[in-house]
Amino acid sequence: MEATVTRPAVLEGYEAFERRLQHQPPGVAKLRRAGRERFEEVGFPSMKQEEWRHTNVAPIARATFRRGEPGTAVDRDRLRPFALPECDSLVFVNGHFAPALSSSPRLPAGAFAGSLAVALRERPELVEEHLGRHADVEKNPFVALNAAHVDDGAFVYVPRGAVVERPLHLLFLSTPDGGESVVAYPRNLVVAEESAQVTVVETYGGFADERYFTCGVTEIVGGANSVIDHYKLEQESIGAFHMATQAAWLGRDANFFSHSISIGGALVRNDIRAMLAGEGIHCTLNGLYLTRGTQHVDHHMWVDHAAPHCHSYELFKGILEGSSRAVFNGRIYVHKGAQKTDAKQSNRNLLLSKGALVHSNPQLEIFADDVRCTHGSTTGHLDDEAVFYLRTRGIGEEAAKSLLTYAFAGEVLDEIRLETVRKDLEKYLFTRLPKGDVVRQAV
Repeated sequence: MEATVTRPAVLEGYEAFERRLQHQPPGVAKLRRAGRERFEEVGFPSMKQEEWRHTNVAPIARATFRRGEPGTAVDRDRLRPFALPECDSLVFVNGHFAPALSSSPRLPAGAFAGSLAVALRERPELVEEHLGRHADVEKNPFVALNAAHVDDGAFVYVPRGAVVERPLHLLFLSTPDGGESVVAYPRNLVVAEESAQVTVVETYGGFADERYFTCGVTEIVGGANSVIDHYKLEQESIGAFHMATQAAWLGRDANFFSHSISIGGALVRNDIRAMLAGEGIHCTLNGLYLTRGTQHVDHHMWVDHAAPHCHSYELFKGILEGSSRAVFNGRIYVHKGAQKTDAKQSNRNLLLSKGALVHSNPQLEIFADDVRCTHGSTTGHLDDEAVFYLRTRGIGEEAAKSLLTYAFAGEVLDEIRLETVRKDLEKYLFTRLPKGDVVRQAV
């Protein structure tokens, strides 16, 4: 790939930014340098590249964003639409930890949940062991761009055998700074050591139709026999850009359960990767995306079965309206020797308008001979016969269509274990669907 410009605009003023972080450990400085050099080499991706042929990031490349700085004020009342009851919340504004807006997590001995920048000062040995090891700067330009700006984000560490009883809610808000559109680079690291347990919710949000850019990376490490429940709620403003990567590394007998929900943003891309590195792993990756207007949401999935006797399950559903677009590109890669692999991948899309369009491409690459792997994709409109059946029962046409749409999403919602997240999404659907009150009463 060729660089589009000698020095991309998003790297302007980079030297001054880097000087501010001279106190950070050498390993982090090395990661930043690798990210900067890689992004200067390749620049923003183009639609000529296979991995990006359905997603045009030119609107991001052409725009001007001011790097988010610490200290941007946000009124606590503005947090209410994103609040999740019964969770301990860590709030980040424009990519930086906001302690005044955050609660104090209730943690077992030896655990940590808070600012990555603080952890790099106070517990650098825990961070450096894992940071930058699983999200590859060589493979994704936006991972490189994030790595170039590693500064702050969330760090969650759960020591061996410990259990974090209350879910941790990591809330990332973006808002203009001094009237200028901002770019935030949250870098998150979640580490659950052997037999540890934790539930983490990542929420990304903004206000009204504000324009900004979120370029985030989350690395998740699950030690042997660990249990991690993970949820990502992308609720950006309708004018926002959101480019994010989630990379999970899982050890023997780990149980990883993740949901990705996308309802906001003008242009969204989620790269989700999981490395099943030990035997006996159970990995579930589910997702739901709802688009309307001219929204564009892209999911690129990659599950690496590197060891035998592992199980992975993927179910992603999309509901599209208006002239919105969605992309699903899923790949299951079964390495040689990964016998007894059990892998299933499914992408299903419901088009509620003639102008909506989905590009779906599930894939299997198998280099073992004793496996059970399936994949499939469906895209279609509401069943006219099902709508007619409901209408014969006295339900109006709009309400009938909304009931069927809710039922389509319900398969994903029913899999959500964390009640506060499930109820929040149900409430959103009741509000968004026409005749939502009828749907609420029916279910």
